[in-house]
Amino acid sequence: MFVDTAKVFVKGGDGGDGIVSYRRELYVPNGGPAGGDGGDGGDVIFRVDEGLRTLMDFRYQRHYKAPKGERGQTKTRHGANAEDMIVRVPPGTLLVDDDTKEVIADMTRHGQEVVIAKGGKGGRGNARFATANNPAPDIAEKGEEGQERYVLLELKVMADVGLVGFPSVGKSTLLSMVSAAQPKIGAYHFTTLTPNLGVVDVEEGLSFVMADLPGLIEGAHTGIGLGHEFLRHVERTRVIVHVVDMSGSEGRDPYEDWVKINEEIKLYNIKLERRPQLVVANKMDIPEAAEYLVEFKRKLEEDHGITEVIPISAASRQGVRELIYRIAQLLTEVPEDLEEEDDENPVQERVVYTFNKQKDPKDFTISQEDDVFVVQSDSIEKMMRRLNFASDDTVLRFARTLRKMGIDQALRNRGAKDGDTVRIGEFEFEFSEKG
Repeated sequence: MFVDTAKVFVKGGDGGDGIVSYRRELYVPNGGPAGGDGGDGGDVIFRVDEGLRTLMDFRYQRHYKAPKGERGQTKTRHGANAEDMIVRVPPGTLLVDDDTKEVIADMTRHGQEVVIAKGGKGGRGNARFATANNPAPDIAEKGEEGQERYVLLELKVMADVGLVGFPSVGKSTLLSMVSAAQPKIGAYHFTTLTPNLGVVDVEEGLSFVMADLPGLIEGAHTGIGLGHEFLRHVERTRVIVHVVDMSGSEGRDPYEDWVKINEEIKLYNIKLERRPQLVVANKMDIPEAAEYLVEFKRKLEEDHGITEVIPISAASRQGVRELIYRIAQLLTEVPEDLEEEDDENPVQERVVYTFNKQKDPKDFTISQEDDVFVVQSDSIEKMMRRLNFASDDTVLRFARTLRKMGIDQALRNRGAKDGDTVRIGEFEFEFSEKG
C-alpha cells in the first residue's frame, strides 16, 4: 500500500529537574549548596533516509516523544542530557505545522535533518543560586518542558520522469515495458490509484527513475477525483512525458485530451508550465491512430508551436526504444535541482521553519475580573512552571522578579491594595504593599 500523507504528534523531551542539596562531608563544617543542574531533554529530529519510499510507518505510530533529561545530582553533578529521537522519512517529504500551516522543511536529500521539536533545558540546582546575601539558597528549578506540535507529512514522489495523461492511455503499459516495475494494468479507468516507480536502464551506466502517476480528470486542480493526490507528485519530476491515446478510443479527441491535462497542471501550479514536456502518441498500432496523428500534430504546431511528437505503441514496443533515448537526452539538459530553477528568489537552505521567537520578558497585561487582578504574560507563566513554590526562597525570588519587571507598580496603578487577589496563570497570590 502506498501512503503519501500522514499526521503525527511530536514532543521534545522535558528537561531534568535541578535539585537542592548541600555538602555533607566529614571535616567540612557548614557545607555549602551542592545541588546539580538537570540534563537537557532530547530533540525530535526528522532525517531523510533514501531507503524509504512511503509514509506507511506513520500509519502505525503517530506519537513521537523524545526522552527526558536526567535529574541533577549531588556534589553539583550535572544530570545527563537525553539522546535525540531520530525519525526517518523518505526523500520528497514535505513537513507542515498543522496549526499555522507553515512549511517546516522540504526533505529532499539523503541525510538531511531538521529539528522539529526542541527539548527543554534542564533546571538549575541550588548551587547556581548562591549569593553573598544568601549563601545557602533553598532554590532549584524544574526542567523546562519540551516543545510539542502536530506535524503534517506529505510525500511527493521523487522521479526523474513523470508519465501523465488521462486514465487508460497506456502509461502503466509503457512503464512495464521499459523497466522491471509491474504495475496493475486493466482496460478500465483508474487502474492506477497510486504512483508506480520503475528504474529505466538506457545503457551501461545510464539510467533514470520513471513514475507512472494516476490519471487525471477535469477539475483535478480543485481536488476532484484523484486531484491533488496526483498533482503533488508531478511537482517533483524533472521531465513530464505526456502520453496521449492517439486511437481516439471511447470517442475521445486526442488533442482535446492533451489541452485539458495541461490546463489542469497549469491551474495547480503555473511553474509546471515551464517544465520540459515530451508529447507521446500511444496506441499507434491501431489503424485509426495514423489519421488522428496528422490532425493532432497540425493543431499542436498551429496553436502551441510544438513540433515534436513521438509516436509509439507501448503494447508492441514500437518506437519505445527511441522514446527512452530521447528522454535520457532531455534529462542531460535539465538541472537536477528544479526547486531553485523554479524559484524567482532561490535560497540555499530549503528549511524555512523557525521556532517562535521569545517575547520581550517585560511584556505583560493586567485586567480585572470582579475583585481579582489578572496578570497575563507568557514569559512569567513559563518561568512559574519551573519553580517550586513550596520553598520560601523561591517565593521571595519570584516576588523580586515581579518587582523588577514593573508588575508591582502596574498593579498599584490599576488600584490594587493590600490583601487583593492577583492571579497569574493557575496561581493566585495576595497582593502586599511591602513586596
